[in-house]
Amino acid sequence: MRVATLLLALLAAGPLLAGEVPEHLKRAWPNTDFCRISVDVSEVFSGGPPKDGIPSITDPKMIPVASEVGLDPREPVMSVEAEGMPARAYPIRYLMWHEIVNDRIRDVPVAVTFCPLCNSGLVFDLRLPSIEGHMEIELGVSGLLRHSDMIMYDRQTESWWQQFTGEAIAGFMTGAKLTPIPALLESWEAFRTAHPNGVVMAEPEDHSRQYGINPYRGYDSGRPFLYRGENPPHGIAPLVRVVRVGDRAWPLSRLTETPQIEEAGFRITWAEGQASALDTEEIAQGREVGNIRVTDADTGDIVVHEVVFAFAFHAFTPDGIWMLGN
Repeated sequence: MRVATLLLALLAAGPLLAGEVPEHLKRAWPNTDFCRISVDVSEVFSGGPPKDGIPSITDPKMIPVASEVGLDPREPVMSVEAEGMPARAYPIRYLMWHEIVNDRIRDVPVAVTFCPLCNSGLVFDLRLPSIEGHMEIELGVSGLLRHSDMIMYDRQTESWWQQFTGEAIAGFMTGAKLTPIPALLESWEAFRTAHPNGVVMAEPEDHSRQYGINPYRGYDSGRPFLYRGENPPHGIAPLVRVVRVGDRAWPLSRLTETPQIEEAGFRITWAEGQASALDTEEIAQGREVGNIRVTDADTGDIVVHEVVFAFAFHAFTPDGIWMLGN
């Protein structure tokens, strides 16, 4: 679909200016329309690697669960289910180094995304509405951070997208928002037990990385990287994991004490068996963080959720509701 026909509402909205864009960003992103930007650019920092310095993956090779023999049972994977298709798993050992996997599920383009600095794992539908029905985008890693969260970009217009919110924050697409797809962050053992006929992403063949090694050793016991915002309220440490569902957050510590909680229309369960990907040098040896599942309390359907660091939830949801219990 032609970009010129895309998103009439965005075109009608006109410019959204939020401060002067530095010349170095304009030079690095000559195809990004900085007449449209919805965030304060002073919040944007280079994470170190340049554009595509962290290479996203497109059309990953998937193999049967039974053929995968290299993953440790406790290693985390992101998993997605689609009716009529084998469930799909994307190991964090690959997402740690690539951060975005562009794939197709039932002919729907999706992006499986993971920002290690926020422990934020989300899957997005990459279709956007247009006059002709919809257009598809493909995502890459910009190398930029905002509130320590990855800024993605689309290869069609080079607009910037905030990974935590799925919203376009600069460029032609500003104001558009990607639709999140329910997914789980679970252990390899949990996935292969539940889905013996599922498929799993194979090790990328075109890249040389230390897959299985955590390049952020000890990160989740330290401090957020390039974060200048407020700490979470209620004395919650910035790198405490919380279960985020919309504008609500449940500290993971509540679940380890009470493995099933039913509140606000959701049923949240915790079960041991998953290693932290951001603790020890070897991902498989990370300390226990457990497997989380969030379902609709009435229907039992998995709802969109993620297990993230508390500082990121507070930064992007400053008026969020903290579900602290009694």
